[in-house]
Amino acid sequence: MNPVIPGDHPDCTLTRIGNDYYTAGSSFNPTPVIYHSTDLVHWEAIAQPVSATWSGYEDKPGGGCWGGHLVYYDHTCWYFFSRGNTMHFTKAPDPKGPWSMPVSVKNPASLPYGLGYDNSLFIDDDNKWYLVVKNGKPNNGIVELGRDGQPTGVVYDLKWLNPDPLYPYSWAEGPVMWKHGGYYYYSFARDLGGGQKVMRSRTLTAEASAWELPGDFFNENDPLKGGSLFENPNHASPVVMLDDSTSWIVHPLYAKGEWKGQGRQGLLNQVRYNAGGKPVADYPVNQPFTAPRLSGSGIPWMVPKSDFFTSAGLHPEWSFLGYTPASKSSLSERPGWLRLSAKSRHKAMTVIKNDAEHNYSLITRLDFAPGSTADEAGLWIVRGDETMSVKLASSLSSAGKRMINFTFLSAKFETENSIGDTLWLKLLRINHSISGWFSGDGVQWTEVGQAVDISQIDSFSDFTTFTGTRQGLYVAGSAAAWFDCYIYRDAYSPILADWPCNQFGTTRSYNSPGYVLDNIHPNDWALYAGVEFGQDEYNRVPDSLKVVASCITTGSRIEVWIDSLDTGRKIADCPINHTGGLRTFQTFASAVAPISGRHDLYLKFTGTETGKLFQLRLFQFTAVMDTMTSIQEQPHSARPEQFRLEQNYPNPFNPATTIEYYLPRSGRTKLSIFNIKGEEIAILVDGSLPAGTHQIRWDARDIAAGLYLYRLEAGDFMQSKKLAVLR
Repeated sequence: MNPVIPGDHPDCTLTRIGNDYYTAGSSFNPTPVIYHSTDLVHWEAIAQPVSATWSGYEDKPGGGCWGGHLVYYDHTCWYFFSRGNTMHFTKAPDPKGPWSMPVSVKNPASLPYGLGYDNSLFIDDDNKWYLVVKNGKPNNGIVELGRDGQPTGVVYDLKWLNPDPLYPYSWAEGPVMWKHGGYYYYSFARDLGGGQKVMRSRTLTAEASAWELPGDFFNENDPLKGGSLFENPNHASPVVMLDDSTSWIVHPLYAKGEWKGQGRQGLLNQVRYNAGGKPVADYPVNQPFTAPRLSGSGIPWMVPKSDFFTSAGLHPEWSFLGYTPASKSSLSERPGWLRLSAKSRHKAMTVIKNDAEHNYSLITRLDFAPGSTADEAGLWIVRGDETMSVKLASSLSSAGKRMINFTFLSAKFETENSIGDTLWLKLLRINHSISGWFSGDGVQWTEVGQAVDISQIDSFSDFTTFTGTRQGLYVAGSAAAWFDCYIYRDAYSPILADWPCNQFGTTRSYNSPGYVLDNIHPNDWALYAGVEFGQDEYNRVPDSLKVVASCITTGSRIEVWIDSLDTGRKIADCPINHTGGLRTFQTFASAVAPISGRHDLYLKFTGTETGKLFQLRLFQFTAVMDTMTSIQEQPHSARPEQFRLEQNYPNPFNPATTIEYYLPRSGRTKLSIFNIKGEEIAILVDGSLPAGTHQIRWDARDIAAGLYLYRLEAGDFMQSKKLAVLR
């Protein structure tokens, strides 16, 4: 079920290169992103074709890249886009890059108007290629390109399509072309209000008489159209045909009403040609669609991903806002940490991702030493026009005290920061309600003030800067901030059931005091993507699963699978028993198999009865050592799958830290501390230990400040990590 790219994805284009598929589009102020897929359903961010360091980029809402189409031509990847009503292109040997700096496209003298914006590319059967042009209401055209990416002078002016002053198709914008059955197809959107038209011609010509008159591209007669969550489709991509002769598009669309603020989301629909050769795209109704018969190749669902900042460069899923000098961020100065510095004393610095869903828990570990009340760093959710945001940040009070601030509009909550410069922050979204939390260890959390309602962000329709809501990390003022991780959906925070990423058979309904996942029958399923169980610096291990449900049957169960229902692994099997009625909710629990890292979770519903089984409100995992909620008497008894040494926490620390490690089998184990000269200065463990998860606390109050190594030896296994003692 749609969308396949949740969150802001305007003006979609679509390209097939061999067995791979790529989509891009307008980004406006955020840095543009290229997405890759092998099945048109699962997408991954792989590249940013226009660097945020490009001097031609502006730094204001709506001031970035308009349009954006990737094609493979003459053994080269090309990406065309518009900036300031001027077309540009970048080039790369591979869609992943590296991409060149932009080159401006010269306007052909034979075209009576500029090349404009929202343009796309079309490659003909004879290997000639064209820029499909849009500039203002009355100007549509097709411009032939040479091997250098510049116009050859051959143009096809379609000025008759939307003539001044009638403008029968409003803006006739976002034009795309493809070829099928010997016809050239030309499709365009009326405007942002909706409506997509299509026309065709046997020849590539500017003669109006050769083109059959436009008709609706989407199936506007679908009887389920009126109830669609996404309505009035437009700005569709070119049609792409698969080897099985099925045809597909991606297209951007706002959700109705209160969630418009999250932008035009990326939907996938099939296109069918009727007996007369007219293409008709499925309307995005609230029903499951049969997916393309392609392999997903293990690509996860496209929601924001956890990031522990261990790669050499920033993952392309992150975007900057506007022109951003390279000096304002770094992953190399402090390995495993992202450094952000404000653009100026009056301009914050941020890295952002699409704000795509209605429930998540953003977590970061921050190291920040504010020097004034103007210095702040942390998590935020920012509206598309950048005039409104909800922020959870570390800062200073007017009295010079460390504070945790949680703010939205006139609501401002402050809590004194007794933890220090290094601490954890969490923003929890439950639909429009956002709450802020902080922690010293990432386990025990304290709320800052109370939750705020950000409907003014979520429902904002931005038809000026055209950008949807974003989430991410930011810093303001003169002090640099260091971020150790970014977690999108924490397994140990509540996960609402009523808004899955994808689903089969289930629906959403209201059951006081909130919404639930309903109409659950045997073999139905629901997907919740990007769940982080713990790794590296986020040192947590799941122990059990808690489910809040109401049930009217016996013998019902929830199977929890990771990453795939076909090839994944089942990690939990939770029984759901009769609660006395669908308005009576109870908590059910089951053990969880050992698991770590980020995974997509599939809940598969089973039961001995054939009718409706139960309603599901939420689920949540508990962690080893969470003794208040753990269902197992000895949570450390679960046998790990492999040896592993975790990063100590906290780190840096003063005076004590905790080291956790995993032993899949019993045997002699040694855990030691070494100085930078390689000298062993402490032995924490030396003896035979049983299989399981183990923790030990090291008090370093008598150790000099500095960098040290700790090493785990168990049988043939040996692993070392760094730790830092502060004073």
